Amino acid sequence: MSQAKETANPIIHWFRKDLRLLDNPALAEAGKSARPVVPVYILEDADSDPWPPGGASRWWLHNSLLALNRSLEARGNRLILRRGQPKEILQNLVTETGATTVHVTRLTEPHAIEVESEVRTVLNNLGAKLKVFDGNLLFPPESVRTKNGEPYKVFTLFYKTCLKKLPPPVPLSAPKQLPRMKQPIRSDSLKEWKLLPQGPDWSTDWLDMWTPGEQGAFLRLDSFLEQSATGYGSKRDRLDIAGTSKLSPHFHLGEISPRTCWHRSLASVKPESQDDLKSFFRQIVWREFSHHLLYHWPTFPEKPFRPEFERFPWARNEEALRLWQQGLTGYPIVDAGMRELWATGWMHNRVRMIAASFLVKHLLIPWQDGAAWFWDTLVDADLANNSVSWQWVAGCGVDAAPFFRIFNPILQGQKFDPDGGYVRRWVPELASLPNKYIHQPWTAPEHVLEDSGIFLENSYPLPIVNHVAARNRALNIFNQFRQFPFHNSILFAAKVRI
Repeated sequence: MSQAKETANPIIHWFRKDLRLLDNPALAEAGKSARPVVPVYILEDADSDPWPPGGASRWWLHNSLLALNRSLEARGNRLILRRGQPKEILQNLVTETGATTVHVTRLTEPHAIEVESEVRTVLNNLGAKLKVFDGNLLFPPESVRTKNGEPYKVFTLFYKTCLKKLPPPVPLSAPKQLPRMKQPIRSDSLKEWKLLPQGPDWSTDWLDMWTPGEQGAFLRLDSFLEQSATGYGSKRDRLDIAGTSKLSPHFHLGEISPRTCWHRSLASVKPESQDDLKSFFRQIVWREFSHHLLYHWPTFPEKPFRPEFERFPWARNEEALRLWQQGLTGYPIVDAGMRELWATGWMHNRVRMIAASFLVKHLLIPWQDGAAWFWDTLVDADLANNSVSWQWVAGCGVDAAPFFRIFNPILQGQKFDPDGGYVRRWVPELASLPNKYIHQPWTAPEHVLEDSGIFLENSYPLPIVNHVAARNRALNIFNQFRQFPFHNSILFAAKVRI
């Protein structure tokens, strides 16, 4: 093929979880080539993807794709939408357009890696090539290793090694122009994909709470840096104040890159807030650690890292799981978190830990059931973060909290929601209760409950388990399991009834 003809061939940019223009190395490389660019997003069929996006993620994806298309149109292009198998879609697009190169941003999810391999094979057979670019992490996952060349299993050691590699490179500018092909290219209608709730519509107020897309990510980051970054280290665990960045949904679909976030934060935060900035950066590196683990141990979403936990005697209690999902456990801090999740698609990280601990330790329900619910209901349902964090709480992952560390939901509420503002917002039936009882309403005298308009078991449930009894049961089960980790779990089943 002559050089003249080569330069005329378009480049396909295959968007996945890099729905942004700024600091997108794959797109920047395509933009500076002077060739026409064909931006495409492929929605894979749910039956071929082991982890298709959940309902909340689908809502976010719909709105993020709209925002991305507006950004592309401002640069003289538009987003092509296709649904099906990526290898077939890209094969067809290469044939339709005469493209010789497909650009894509690297992902760490095992299925995404498998799909990349399939696409590369198909393109090679057509005489085209797949170019994969890093861009969604601060560091390529294989680049952070121990002195022995092994992947890290302990976060603090991983974090210290990452610090030596910082700061990350300066973010790339967004392409000013992305030339469009003259010939029309067929695109699906986003509406036909039916990513939004089909009824009932549980997302009616979400656009008032969230602004999906790259511009929304910058608005969220700048708001955080201006209003909440100072004091972040001490405020981020408080439930009754806006002390966190809420950037996780934007990271999830790559609407902002971690190095953009890093450099913009460095440039904006006041000198006296440097320690707070370090705390914020530590959370970004935790995301890196989760993707590092998923890349090196791809079974994380389904199987415990510690194989003996495959035989842990979890309970199968659909009624208890349903009450947890609906925020009806009788423990206000847990219920507030689960209701916030359903109402907003997001939950404060501290409450995620409390709610997760309650499910796997008070109720002895498998962590996979909790992870599946979060996957469907969180707008930031990231496969790496979700599975690694659930295994951390359950005590079966790397660098995990030990199983015998069991959060007390009463004390957690009193510590991180001391005035009950968070509970009152999400469990309004308890709003009139005095602070003394807000995290344990069943201890309030009858006259206090009556004065507050609360009738336990009617207006608000009694606890579905007794904290002390549930804690002791979990510890007893774990101690037996620790002595006989490969014993048949059925023998323990009778001991885990709610």
